[in-house]
Amino acid sequence: MNPIETAGLAKRYGAFTALNDLDLEVRAGEVFGFLGPNGAGKSTTIRLLMGELRPTAGTAAVLGAPPRDVAHRRRLGYLPADLALWPAMTGRETLRFFAELHGGVDRRRIDGLAERLDANLDKRVGELSTGNRQKIGLIAAFMHDPELLILDEPNAGLDPLVQHEFWAMMREAAADGRTVFLSSHTLAEVERVADRVGIIRRGSLIAVEEVAAMRRKRMRRIEIEFDGALAADDLASVAGVRDLEVLSDHVELHFDGDMARLLEAVTARARLRDIRTQEAELEDIFLTYYQEVS
Repeated sequence: MNPIETAGLAKRYGAFTALNDLDLEVRAGEVFGFLGPNGAGKSTTIRLLMGELRPTAGTAAVLGAPPRDVAHRRRLGYLPADLALWPAMTGRETLRFFAELHGGVDRRRIDGLAERLDANLDKRVGELSTGNRQKIGLIAAFMHDPELLILDEPNAGLDPLVQHEFWAMMREAAADGRTVFLSSHTLAEVERVADRVGIIRRGSLIAVEEVAAMRRKRMRRIEIEFDGALAADDLASVAGVRDLEVLSDHVELHFDGDMARLLEAVTARARLRDIRTQEAELEDIFLTYYQEVS
């Protein structure tokens, strides 16, 4: 069984649907990016997976158990988006408390993670900045080497150097056969570390893609200079043409189709003078998924 499996999982509040019929499988040994803007349903999904909410419909299994079954909790690492810690306790005291809940954790493991994340464990949590409190939460999630890590917007407040170390920690966990479920609204973060990505919009899962496949689908920004008469209708029917703009002597567009077909359409009507291409950002692909289901 996969570490996370859901079937028809839904959560409604009266007439409002926060999550709609989620069918999802997250595989062992992968970093799975769960991507969507704020309010898309990411945190609702995670709270259902953690048993903090009861579903309106559907089922979920986490490490082979119902989410509200506490027996599997020691095999989980969890960082909520709204991390709340005890302000009067130091970071070290906080981590010692969490370690006891997991049945004990080697102190050297905690110290090693603190060094990697440049975390101060001797200050009271209430005196720490948002980013430094987040480091305590990350150490708590990783320190017992859980089979499954569920991380909700974990990059909050982290400086760039710490972000890179955190990304390395996720990849190391996956390389060790463990699984990371990473919720984020930042595509750049997901692209760096994830093997697959699920895209959620208004409570509905609209795509699940291999990140490598998404990269292959990157659109190109193309500018073509020509002599002759070329109209928008001459190119609009070519598969893969988007955002087409034809001016007097050049055309600009986004394109993810067969370049030979595009050039054939141009040269059938005009003489090609020059062509310039630039690979579009993966962000453009993400936005395209949203536009296609609007």
